[in-house]
Amino acid sequence: MKETSIRAGELQFAYAKKYFEEFLSSRPRLKEKIMEVETPSLLMDLDGVKSRYVQIKYHLPEVNVYYAVKANDHIDVLRALSEVGSGFEVASIQELERVLSLGVPSEKIISSNPVKPEEFVAFAYEKGVNRFAVDSYAEVDKIARVAPRARVYVRIVVPNEGSEWPLSRKFGVDEETALSLLEYAKEKGLVPIGVTFHVGSQCNNLRNWFIAIRNSSRLWERARGRGLRLQVLNMGGGIPVRYVQESLKIEDIAYYVRGLLRKYFPTPPYELQMEPGRGIVGDQGVLVAKVIGKAGRGDEMWLYVDTGVFNGLAEALGGIRYPVYVEREGELKEWVIGGVSCDSMDVIAKRVYLPEPEVGDRIYFLSAGAYTTVYASEFNGFPKPKITAL
Repeated sequence: MKETSIRAGELQFAYAKKYFEEFLSSRPRLKEKIMEVETPSLLMDLDGVKSRYVQIKYHLPEVNVYYAVKANDHIDVLRALSEVGSGFEVASIQELERVLSLGVPSEKIISSNPVKPEEFVAFAYEKGVNRFAVDSYAEVDKIARVAPRARVYVRIVVPNEGSEWPLSRKFGVDEETALSLLEYAKEKGLVPIGVTFHVGSQCNNLRNWFIAIRNSSRLWERARGRGLRLQVLNMGGGIPVRYVQESLKIEDIAYYVRGLLRKYFPTPPYELQMEPGRGIVGDQGVLVAKVIGKAGRGDEMWLYVDTGVFNGLAEALGGIRYPVYVEREGELKEWVIGGVSCDSMDVIAKRVYLPEPEVGDRIYFLSAGAYTTVYASEFNGFPKPKITAL
């Protein structure tokens, strides 16, 4: 068993080393900065962000892409995406103000959070943003009060199996309720325009897309039978990036999704939408931290670093595992990586194989471009990671 673990550790470290070297070899500007930045810092490749957007558009040319701002809301990331023509999906006044500050027109902005503060809906509507997701009667009533004649699309629940960050319990309704909500929205003076779903963040299961598009088509036809002429199919997010293992590529997803759309929507919707967040920025960032301590705890070896689950790596609590690398050689040892705070929940990863670093060494968390700084707090008085976007 021990030999098997060591072999797995060798593969894990070799993967992280190769990933790190490939990442920097194609990004000379980041390579210069990675040893200079104060830790903890998130380094973001803006050209890479743009390239990911262009790649998605290339493989899904008929789809309008609305970047999910919640994944990484740094102004330079948003500016880079606006420069290549991206739309934006927002959920708060703060996110909307940031996007509008870049001169993005309101028609390139949507809001797909099914439960929104009323003040946000009113503010967005005043600014010309008038497309909102719903999945409850209360939400329809709220929007009708402050955004009359707004356009709404209903979120249906779909499977999230195989997604590392499931999103199906909190939002979404069944087909029958969705149909009723569309009719209710029309009665309240709103304009029902479509259907949306989310297959789960970091989705590596094509079957989720199959069920989601098939069910959307069925709802679409039932709505037509009730006199509702829907126009928009919003396919949410879910495009994965690689972490400690390879993921589905955008071209694989695009090929499959386009085939499903031809089958289930022979007359294409007026607008197809997608809201990638992680899929655009996730693998375009590396979090640079520093080893601040080492200790033996029973039969475990611990490394402590100057970030943590409360200060930048919150998704580790939900099961996301980042490739971890240190620029050291030598015998690989199994480590538990603990965060900077004094909370015992602050554990970033277990069973991480690394050559033994020294206190003060830099440690790199790859694929850290999404849901790191946006989740970060200053718990225990420790700072959020700084962002350097090049």
